[in-house]
Amino acid sequence: MSRPSSTGPSANKPCSKPPPPQPQHAPSPAAPPAAATISAAGPGSSAVPAAAAVISGPGGGGGAGPVSPQHHELTSLFECPVCFDYVLPPILQCQAGHLVCNQCRQKLSCCPTCRGALTPSIRNLAMEKVASAVLFPCKYATTGCSLTLHHTEKPEHEDICEYRPYSCPCPGASCKWQGSLEAVMSHLMHAHKSITTLQGEDIVFLATDINLPGAVDWVMMQSCFGHHFMLVLEKQEKYEGHQQFFAIVLLIGTRKQAENFAYRLELNGNRRRLTWEATPRSIHDGVAAAILNSDCLVFDTAIAHLFADNGNLGINVTISTCCP
Repeated sequence: MSRPSSTGPSANKPCSKPPPPQPQHAPSPAAPPAAATISAAGPGSSAVPAAAAVISGPGGGGGAGPVSPQHHELTSLFECPVCFDYVLPPILQCQAGHLVCNQCRQKLSCCPTCRGALTPSIRNLAMEKVASAVLFPCKYATTGCSLTLHHTEKPEHEDICEYRPYSCPCPGASCKWQGSLEAVMSHLMHAHKSITTLQGEDIVFLATDINLPGAVDWVMMQSCFGHHFMLVLEKQEKYEGHQQFFAIVLLIGTRKQAENFAYRLELNGNRRRLTWEATPRSIHDGVAAAILNSDCLVFDTAIAHLFADNGNLGINVTISTCCP
């Protein structure tokens, strides 16, 4: 399905996109809201060294702090010779005893170390026992994460690690950019120039042409309290022509920073009011996760038409700070 990219008020060229406990806070008084129109456009050896360094049991959890040379020597035995990530249980070896991680093994026809056969599959139970007693560094240690974790905890942590690269938060374009948090705004300003930015804690997000067919995104930025927030209205075709709208606010920042703010979305019109209040999500979580969990303002086409004016939908957006 072709989905238009987010644009500002003067741009309307479509881009294709692949189909796809919250506290309440009252807003602080603000000056009359600004308004913007958002047009839809649409390791090799298996020997264990005698000096085994710091070893933890499986239930010991993770830790942080300097890693001793002996511990580094131990964990290096588990390095995959292809991707240099760690070989974690279940651990399979070639007939000569060399290890390769399961992800790389699926792509190989022979052992990358000795060129021997990888079949039949041979479990290395001794190395699995050692792996269950070792704490492994997070894969994002090079970018700042100091945690060491049991291998069963490692994947889950790395999925949410604050030091993993940020992806482009813009939902209306098939952008593959990744980088540091500090580089996100620069990327948006240079690669997605058509996104409008408004200043102030109380603004009006005006999405035009909400009757456009198919899946559509409307995106704009709001700047206040020294931070940038991304406002997203997404329309999805659910089933048999039934359409739903999802509206959410994301912070261009970390999850911890997001906990310091609250946002309110409000639809007004024809003596009706629909309000949603929540803590903004970090762009590390993304729009898709919020929609999947319905952690956003959700309404269907019938509701949208109650508040729309000539096919345009205005959403009042208020950002406030949380009391410490």
